[in-house]
Amino acid sequence: MHEFRWRLLWLSIPTLLLCLLLWPLAGLEYALGALALAAIVYLLAHFYWLEKLAKWLKQPELATMPIGSGIWEDVFAALYQEIRRQTSSQTQLSSALERFQHAASALPDGVVLLNTSDQIEWCNPPAEVQLGLRLAQDTGQPIGYLVRQTEFTSYLQAQDYTESIKLNTLRNPDITLEVQLIPFGDKQKLLLCRDITPMEKLETMRRDFIANVSHELRTPLTVVGGFLETLEDMESGIPESTRQYFKLMLEQTVRMRHLVEDLLTLSQLESSQNVPQETEIEIPSLLNMVMTEGESLSNGRHRLLLEADSSICLTGATEELHSAFGNLVSNAIRYTPEGGDITLKWGLRGDSAEFCVTDTGLGIEPQHISRLTERFYRVDRSRSRATGGTGLGLSIVKHILTRHQARLEIQSEVGKGSTFSAVFPAARVVRKNPIPDRKESAA
Repeated sequence: MHEFRWRLLWLSIPTLLLCLLLWPLAGLEYALGALALAAIVYLLAHFYWLEKLAKWLKQPELATMPIGSGIWEDVFAALYQEIRRQTSSQTQLSSALERFQHAASALPDGVVLLNTSDQIEWCNPPAEVQLGLRLAQDTGQPIGYLVRQTEFTSYLQAQDYTESIKLNTLRNPDITLEVQLIPFGDKQKLLLCRDITPMEKLETMRRDFIANVSHELRTPLTVVGGFLETLEDMESGIPESTRQYFKLMLEQTVRMRHLVEDLLTLSQLESSQNVPQETEIEIPSLLNMVMTEGESLSNGRHRLLLEADSSICLTGATEELHSAFGNLVSNAIRYTPEGGDITLKWGLRGDSAEFCVTDTGLGIEPQHISRLTERFYRVDRSRSRATGGTGLGLSIVKHILTRHQARLEIQSEVGKGSTFSAVFPAARVVRKNPIPDRKESAA
């Protein structure tokens, strides 16, 4: 740039000096005439090279670029270098894109590149097979026109891609795909799809096995428990030294029956065929039932308090929500020492509805909180057995809340207690005329 300015200055200086010499020798008119003539020649030269540049821009190839003279030599040289840099960058980008496409084509999973309008820019062969796409024909087509499942359309429009979804393709309903969208760049998306049919079959076999075994165990356990109760009630014929063994066997039988019932509940919740019958639920009335059950389980060992906004109701499955709320309350009772406080709250949280169970129990260390909803996960195994827990309660709660588009939030501090919150979406909230509802039970 500096060289360009100096070249322009050195072209102007000789012309000005010539005009200054002509002024005293031939007069001002000749001097101005010479200056005007020089300016005209200078402009004509510029017009000439501008025309050359315009013609070259119609077919911009490095081999045919004009060389130029004077200032235009610098212009064409700078333009030549810039085009070479751009050509080199474009070559590198094309090479990188080609390598990416080769690598993505070798993946067993489907990959689809979407632009800002959710139109297909590129896809690999597995995506063509799994989603029924054809790259040559479908490039530039909106993905929603080609993948027409309702679940995928809702997922695409929701703009929440933190979780993947499962799809059964229209071309082959026996194949199950796991699909996830990953935003990147300037509102572009990467669609990943994986064939999880074998895993789904194994999961179905596992669920069926657990359900069948649990169902088969229910009857023998009921029979054994009935005989043990009969033997325990017999006042004669059984030595006192052995009576305690019958009591222990009966306790373990009852524990196994609870475990079987929880396993059956989980199997029903996991079954896609078991769709809940949803109605409008009077949640305050339901919580009064849960409160009564909690008082019976506590047997006066804790102080229970219920605070419920009776103007807030929900649409959902009554039995499932009863089970979920009951599990949260029973957990709080089991893990709160005698004399502790347990508070149940129901009300609004913004536009959402929230049910909270707060206790003054032992609390939970942070590293355990994320795993509490796993089957059979126990923070303290010895205490769980002593309190009669099956290790499935919170897993049941999570499944029920998921079926109601709700989420479970857990806050806890060791030595101070815990708060378990079930947060329901605004779409399920039903508002009515408020009636104060407050019930308290003290030890």
